[in-house]
Amino acid sequence: MEINLLALNIGNSRLALGVFEAGELRYIRRLGHEQRSDWPAMLSDAWKRIADTENPSIAAACVNSTIFEPLEHAVHAATSQKVQWIGRDIDLPIPVLTNEPAQTGVDRVLNVAAAYEQLGKACVVVDAGTAITVNFCNDRGEFVGGAIAPGISMMLEALHEKTAKLPRVTFETPTGSFGKNTTDAIRQGVFHSIRGMVKEMVENYATELGAWPELIVTGGDAVQLFEGWELVHAISPDLTLYGIALAYTEHHIKHGT
Repeated sequence: MEINLLALNIGNSRLALGVFEAGELRYIRRLGHEQRSDWPAMLSDAWKRIADTENPSIAAACVNSTIFEPLEHAVHAATSQKVQWIGRDIDLPIPVLTNEPAQTGVDRVLNVAAAYEQLGKACVVVDAGTAITVNFCNDRGEFVGGAIAPGISMMLEALHEKTAKLPRVTFETPTGSFGKNTTDAIRQGVFHSIRGMVKEMVENYATELGAWPELIVTGGDAVQLFEGWELVHAISPDLTLYGIALAYTEHHIKHGT
């Protein structure tokens, strides 16, 4: 099934947009939520790329409820189309084995589904965004569960706001083993806190699985945190967009629509 799809991923901090033309991801844009006034032009431009193709559609995933309704209005104004929401109008593409599947972040599930679709075996997916999520998929393609921790910005902001003297720091990937000043010490602490947590979680999953799972990384801070790390199989910045396309395709194949 070759789809013509405008895929929208609404995160905590930004909107990611991808246009699939005949099944291929051909166009990508990202905007922070503070740039909401630019949505109409971005959506209109993206929609024009597939508006005259066969059965063009719009599918979206959302983890930020405050943006849900404004985006629906913006999409309709720009395209005159209705959004098909993953988890509401479109089925999730893999089984979710958590205690409360409906409360599990749809972006977490879509990331794991897209990674499993490519690898065909157990894997761990890290999404390095506003929060850091570390999620596990077993060999049967089931979302088992995972971990959620603060991301870079949350850690840096908390250190500044909850202490008397620590400065507000802009993150840069640290070099060397020691922070020689306060700023570098903070960067070292944040960087290795996140990497150490990820390594510990992957080791736990490997113990449960009985084998070392492939580690796939996505999210806006993925490169700064994980580029060149020997544990990482691949960095895939557009993983959630592929997950949306996968969910859309499988849903409509299953339902014959």
